[in-house]
Amino acid sequence: MGSGSADLLGWQGVSTVYGPGMEKRNGWQEFTQGESLRRPEPGESATTPRAQQRVRVQRTKAGKGGKTVTLIHGLDLPEADAKALLRTLKARAGSGGTLKDGLIELQGDQVAAALALLEQEGFRPKRAGG
Repeated sequence: MGSGSADLLGWQGVSTVYGPGMEKRNGWQEFTQGESLRRPEPGESATTPRAQQRVRVQRTKAGKGGKTVTLIHGLDLPEADAKALLRTLKARAGSGGTLKDGLIELQGDQVAAALALLEQEGFRPKRAGG
């Protein structure tokens, strides 16, 4: 829009102001400051607070040879914290378990124990499935 069209719209005396580091290209504003172009580093992940994570706990037999397994998914934790949580869950449940691709698997039907411990740790878990 040129200055003539601003007059037609009733914006007499109004001019476009660009802040430092902003320039206008073909009608679009572009931010060229270093902060706006910065991408997070691979090790610098912003994890969601525990109370806001969608943690789901479910019991399943699918793909486990008929054995019952408790799955915990939706955890947004660093690898070290996930392993520490797994260690605590296994001790509390008195069973084995593993961490695969951010998914915690506990042997047996440990849904109640997992829900109780996750609430104690500050998460807001929900039971998923039937």
